[in-house]
Amino acid sequence: MGIDINTFGVEPVTLAIVGCGSRGQAYGAYALAEPSACKVVAIAEPRPKTRKLVAAAQLVDQTLIFDDWRDLLKASEETIKTVGKRLADAVIVAVQDRMHLEVTMAFAEQGYHILCEKPMATSIEDCIKMDAAVKKAGIIFGMGHVLRYSPYNKAVSEIVSSGQLGQLINIVHVEPVGYFHFAHSYVRGNWAREEECSFSLMTKCCHDIDLLCHWLTPGTPKRVSSFGSLLHFRKESKPREAGSATRCLDCSYERQCPYSAKKIYLDPVSKGNTGWPAATIVDGIPDIENIGQALRETKFGQCVYESDNNVCDNQVVNMEFSTGATVSFTMVAQTELICERQTRMHFSHGEIVGDMTSFTVTDFHTRETTRHTPKSEGGSHGGGDLGLIRTFVEAVRTGKQELLGTDVGEVLKSHLTVFAAEKSRREGRVVDYEEFEREAKSQYL
Repeated sequence: MGIDINTFGVEPVTLAIVGCGSRGQAYGAYALAEPSACKVVAIAEPRPKTRKLVAAAQLVDQTLIFDDWRDLLKASEETIKTVGKRLADAVIVAVQDRMHLEVTMAFAEQGYHILCEKPMATSIEDCIKMDAAVKKAGIIFGMGHVLRYSPYNKAVSEIVSSGQLGQLINIVHVEPVGYFHFAHSYVRGNWAREEECSFSLMTKCCHDIDLLCHWLTPGTPKRVSSFGSLLHFRKESKPREAGSATRCLDCSYERQCPYSAKKIYLDPVSKGNTGWPAATIVDGIPDIENIGQALRETKFGQCVYESDNNVCDNQVVNMEFSTGATVSFTMVAQTELICERQTRMHFSHGEIVGDMTSFTVTDFHTRETTRHTPKSEGGSHGGGDLGLIRTFVEAVRTGKQELLGTDVGEVLKSHLTVFAAEKSRREGRVVDYEEFEREAKSQYL
């Protein structure tokens, strides 16, 4: 539980949420759990039922409920002109990825502190523009790299930075996306097509790359290579028994198919599980009627082999750092585990092996191995969502960017590392990261 800051006569930090989908609601949940720390005072959300539910839960005044973020921005502008005060202390930007830059720049220009969901933007140019806008505004900036803020990863990071195991030489890190999670988000969902969002290494794994770069600080990326493809979720892989069916509810093979939309969405709801992923495919309450309609009418009921997705379902990234340390990172869709990262860290005098729940530390000096199981505070990403929003709120309250353990410049660097990896995959060559960064900044600054 957080500290009751009102005990010390401090008003809660006020937040405006732009985008009230699953991510916006995840961050907003902190205001409901710790009302003395922060309060949601304004929202912008285009979906009427979702907007109504969130507004009611957060007790938002009717005058500060908007269906378009531009209307919220305009209302803020008028308030600043008339009373010299912004509508809130900070804005949570949780809209679709391609909108991050526009929304962040607009509110940063008005002086709002910003917590932006990952990724910061979907192009190199937009990431560099966001970096410049945040620095110009001089605001507190948080990035949705929630992995950094989970109790598990904070405990790992503490041991890494302590130096007790010596020099960090190599990391092997695996992101097992999960077979039906990938089908939901990257085949049927909002991140299925690069043209409408970005490539999957960016939309799924930018916070993995960020965490790896964080662990290897003060080293910086030097060379990057990558391989990957869309290997399974395409028409050539469609089971012959599925015939010409394009929707799961019309398919005779549906009962045998692991990617059946009925299995992923409808069956869990019929058993009372109305959370993720079913909650994300309808506006409002995910009951059987609404889910059934979505499976009949929307992309979430389509056959995964008949969808128009085009992002990689498997990719490996190799990195060499300025210290000489090396990293091997793998993202793969076809796993039973859902986002439960597997990590091996090799030091000159020890080793850390973990799975996002617990990790072992072996000290070569003593030849002893100890197990650590940091207590998760619940929620997504092993408590990382809560850790991030709590840290961001405290950074805003105190005016201390350093509490977040990173800044927009470091965020930009880790994003450029992801872009360098994708460049390597596409061009089939090793990318010199420092040269890549110089060229990117010279082109867009």
